[in-house]
Amino acid sequence: MPQEPMAATLGRAAAVGPFFSVRTHAGAPRDQGFLPLAELYREGDSPALRNRLETVATRLGTAERRVAASLVHQGLAGRLWSIAFAPAVLAGRVPDLGGDALWWHPERSTPDELWLPAPSPLPSASEEDLTDRLRAAVLQSHLVPLQQAISAVSPISPRVLWGNAASALVGTLRVLHDWCRRTGHREAAERAVALTASLLDDAPLRDCGTLDPAVPEFSRRSCCLYYRVPGGGLCGDCVLRRTGR
Repeated sequence: MPQEPMAATLGRAAAVGPFFSVRTHAGAPRDQGFLPLAELYREGDSPALRNRLETVATRLGTAERRVAASLVHQGLAGRLWSIAFAPAVLAGRVPDLGGDALWWHPERSTPDELWLPAPSPLPSASEEDLTDRLRAAVLQSHLVPLQQAISAVSPISPRVLWGNAASALVGTLRVLHDWCRRTGHREAAERAVALTASLLDDAPLRDCGTLDPAVPEFSRRSCCLYYRVPGGGLCGDCVLRRTGR
């Protein structure tokens, strides 16, 4: 029996919430101000990424570029995890996000900033292979080069950025896990926890924190720097909560 189109799978996953949504219709993304994320990575000191950091810094009222860099990174990491992770959990399929397939608009916010004009799946995976597919789609295609791109426009610790990536993954897990339990998808909820644990058990996320699968809940070993935003505070998984700072 033929599988449904990848666009239909992504559409079903979008029911979880806005962070899990991505445009999938055909069109001309560049004409509307989008650029391929892979192009942003190739640029080195990317003007689009630098402008995005300046915009976010202004909105947050911070003069610290590294704070804006961290929060831009964490937000984009969360979106990347969400659009790949939910189809993996709900349908056993991972979209191919490599190359120039996924487009980003630096001036738009969720859910309108990502566009996948020609969605296709990575090769069919067994349950055991889903972790490898997610690593390929998110970590290798995006988070590794994104870490390098962010570091090129703002001095920031790689430990902070990989902590962000791990925290964003668990944030994705928690939203999807709650949705699965509310909608009666208990096996999918269990699969989501298992996949997350497997992803966190390998480099570069292995030493970023500790997952409590029973909740699920995460304690990271770094800080995203949100507390340095005027009026900001500590995130629920922040290392500073446990150090008393």
